[in-house]
Amino acid sequence: MFKTKRLIMRPWRESDAASLYKYASDERVGPIAGWPIHQSEEESLEIIRTVFSHPEVYAVALQKDNVAIGMVGLLIGKESNFDIADNEAEVAYWIGVPFWGQGFIPEAVKALMCHAFENMKLDALWCGYYADNEQSFKAQAKCGFQHHHTEEKQFNQFMNDYRIEHISRIGKDEWLDLQKKVE
Repeated sequence: MFKTKRLIMRPWRESDAASLYKYASDERVGPIAGWPIHQSEEESLEIIRTVFSHPEVYAVALQKDNVAIGMVGLLIGKESNFDIADNEAEVAYWIGVPFWGQGFIPEAVKALMCHAFENMKLDALWCGYYADNEQSFKAQAKCGFQHHHTEEKQFNQFMNDYRIEHISRIGKDEWLDLQKKVE
C-alpha cells in the first residue's frame, strides 16, 4: 500500500466491484486504454479476481473515502505487453472520468515509480499509449517518461484490433536525476 498527499494505492478488494463497474462501464475509459467497457458488476468482480489480483496491481482511491476510482500497476518482465527485460516493468493505469484532469494519475504513477525503482530495484519502466489518447501522453510526460518508439500496427487482444501505439521509457538513472531536481 502507498499513500500520497491525496491518494491511497492499495490491493483491490471484491467489495470494489460496484465502484469498478461505475467507472469501467463508461465508454470513454476502457476503449481508449485498450479494453472493452464492463457490462455488469459481476464482470467487474471477475476482473478484480483475475486481472487485478496480480502482484503490483493497485486500486487508486481518494484518501478521504478509500473508494476505488482507478488503477495503477506494474507488469514485470514477461507479464508486459512489450518485449522488455526481467528487471524492467510496464506501467499500466486508468482513472474514472469524473477524476480526469486533476493530476491523480501522475500522482499515483510517481508513487509507483518510487516503489519500482527504490524497493523493487527495477532498471527501467515502460509505458504505452494509443495514438488517440492524448491524456495518457500528458500523464506520462509529467512523470518523466520519454518517447522511445512507435508501433504502427500493435495488435490489441482485448479489443481484437490493430492500433498505433507510442512507447515511452524512463531508466532508473533518468528517474534519479529527476528526483534531484525536485529536491
